[in-house]
Amino acid sequence: MPITNGTVFMPSVLTFIGIRGLETIQCWIGIPFCTMYIIALVGNSLLLIIIKSEPSLHEPMYIFLAMLGATDIALSTSIVPKMLGIFWFHLPEIYFDACLFQMWLVHTFQGIESGVLLAMALDRYVAICYPLRHATIFTRQLVAHIGIGVTLRPAILVIPCLLLIKCRLKFYRTKLISHTYCEHMALVKLATEDVYINKFYGLLGAFIVGGLDFILITLSYIQIFITVFHLPQKEARLKAFNTCLPHICVFFQFYLLAFFSFFTHRSGSSIPSYIHITLSNLYLLVPPFLNPFVYGVKTKHIRDKVVKIFRSKDQA
Repeated sequence: MPITNGTVFMPSVLTFIGIRGLETIQCWIGIPFCTMYIIALVGNSLLLIIIKSEPSLHEPMYIFLAMLGATDIALSTSIVPKMLGIFWFHLPEIYFDACLFQMWLVHTFQGIESGVLLAMALDRYVAICYPLRHATIFTRQLVAHIGIGVTLRPAILVIPCLLLIKCRLKFYRTKLISHTYCEHMALVKLATEDVYINKFYGLLGAFIVGGLDFILITLSYIQIFITVFHLPQKEARLKAFNTCLPHICVFFQFYLLAFFSFFTHRSGSSIPSYIHITLSNLYLLVPPFLNPFVYGVKTKHIRDKVVKIFRSKDQA
């Protein structure tokens, strides 16, 4: 690993700084992050168990919800253990190739979550706007194809990001990553070479996945609201709206945090680094933490099943 004028040639090991500016209190910051992670694991695992064990929940909406829960578990698990290793056990180092693999996992699961939210929006769109055709459109075969599609799309799109870093960027100004996990822009910013292509492809991939999904979800719900408001009975309007409310809440919390994280990470020095790093962490932790509560409280079938499980335990 030759070093010339402070430039590192292809570092084999990188070092996380963590949340720059808050190093002295990182051990305390790790406590709420760990708590959120544990609750996310328990909540989403319970969600998966309920959906798998209850035949009446083997419908497209709940299958997509199970995919969302599994993605949330995988997404939070891809960053939290290493993050806590940095905060609590002073283990900031990571091999360069392992960093690339973590980056692939993080961005792939982010893309899968975005795709599942789009699938859920389209399911609600067909169920409300074309209720008589829902069963014939959203067949098990279509749901399986959607699941494969939303998984392969980000998994494949992220691979060129890794190759562009591995093959194009040879010289780095430092081995220190001012972050708690390997994020595309955090790693690209370390390079001393021209990173225009890396940034351009990163933006293109973000638009193809997150941007396009956001537009399609928004258009779906505009059409859903138009249809709901034209329903003749108030009870029917409330019922249709209530079936969409959990997904709307999840949609807003996911994309609002995503946009804040995305733009603060590209705003240069105008925003302190600890703000955009904290937002990046919350973006990956808050949705997995809140999603089980949102769907558990607002979805009657799941709420009744949870109550039934805990009542049977109390009686035993």
